[in-house]
Amino acid sequence: MQQDQSTTLNKSLGPLLLWGLGVGYVISGMYFGWNLGLPEGGTLGLAISTFFITLMYIFFTFSYTELACAIPKAGGAFDYANRALGKNLGFLAGVAQLIEFVFAPPAIAFAIGAYFHEFFPSIPINVIAIFAFFLFTTLNISGIKAAASFELFITVFAVFELLIFAGVTLPHFQLRHLTINAFPHGVKGIFTSIPFAIWFYLGIEGVANVAEETINPQKNVSIGFGSAIITLVILCFLTFTASIGVAGWEAIVYAVPGAAPSDSPLPLALSHIVGKDNFLYHLLLTIGLFGLVASFHGLILAAGRVTLEFGRVGYLPKILGTTHRRFHTPAAALILNMIVGIVALLTGKTAEIITIACFGAIVLYILSLITFFKLRKDEPQLHRPFKAQFYPYAQAFALVIALISLVSMLIFNLMLGGIFITLLILAFAWFKFFVKPSSMIK
Repeated sequence: MQQDQSTTLNKSLGPLLLWGLGVGYVISGMYFGWNLGLPEGGTLGLAISTFFITLMYIFFTFSYTELACAIPKAGGAFDYANRALGKNLGFLAGVAQLIEFVFAPPAIAFAIGAYFHEFFPSIPINVIAIFAFFLFTTLNISGIKAAASFELFITVFAVFELLIFAGVTLPHFQLRHLTINAFPHGVKGIFTSIPFAIWFYLGIEGVANVAEETINPQKNVSIGFGSAIITLVILCFLTFTASIGVAGWEAIVYAVPGAAPSDSPLPLALSHIVGKDNFLYHLLLTIGLFGLVASFHGLILAAGRVTLEFGRVGYLPKILGTTHRRFHTPAAALILNMIVGIVALLTGKTAEIITIACFGAIVLYILSLITFFKLRKDEPQLHRPFKAQFYPYAQAFALVIALISLVSMLIFNLMLGGIFITLLILAFAWFKFFVKPSSMIK
């Protein structure tokens, strides 16, 4: 039977564009936010949490690539968990994914607004951030090929700038700078810095959400995922060591002693070498914007696909499950996500929004890893063009780290954890009492 054209997505993505999306979703985490974990854990505490979170992401990516290649659907974790764990847990996996992808962009939009505000102080930060939402939502509506090509372009610039930054700072690296006040809060700091370690990689799973728009997804999704995670691990190591190695962790958190924490670690590190009037400093500021835009634009793209899938199966109003008649993009879903993102942005709670997005991500990882094990057991005959390496030990390790991370985040972010759980409860109540059984997917 021919698929309804009003809900179909165009297939136009190859491995290079998937690499651009995978790295682009995440790369803003290298430019801002991660250094706020240094007052919590110091160099050693954040390094330890980042080490284990990096391993978790590598092993999670193995399993998630297997799922995406075997079940190339726009809903990502929602579709996988629904198949393996049933409608209830499938729905919750989808909600966790929505929370991650819808709440991360407002935090990045604020950073974009703050950046432009430095050059145009007469324009309020929120005005610039809201304009960014309108601009990049419109670009996403205009077509996946155009959106992904733009993402690749700005991602390449953002990666190039991180390599320049490493090239300038590493000659000034001193090992002793890594040992200055390296473990200020002891073991506790390892756990309190976990959300900032997650921020280094948050969003890479969005590659799976464009599998339905990928040419030969059974092959190209694995190439896109694999090349993206390798790139990000290298960039994370370079950015972390090069930044702190210049003058110690406090120099990339506080512009001056006693100042409020800054979310611009790279410019602070570079200013200790070349000064704020140097061409390289201004180049970093200028191209650094590309990193923010890449993640902002990419996460808007991924969020639209998750909302689309919820609309297609009837868990949200059917109009959200339709695609634009001309561009075949989830226009209604993108517009709704933009509205929710702007409302979140206007709360002004950027750090809190980031943490809530991290809660969504870690629950998504836990349910996806459980799904992976369940499908391996229940559907051994499922066609798996890519099979995860080091099964089952690597995936079990990733699941343990994810569970420890969730418990730690709940203990040290009790109020925000409560908000996240409340969102899940309200969504589940909607699902149980307002979604008609006839509209549920089988």
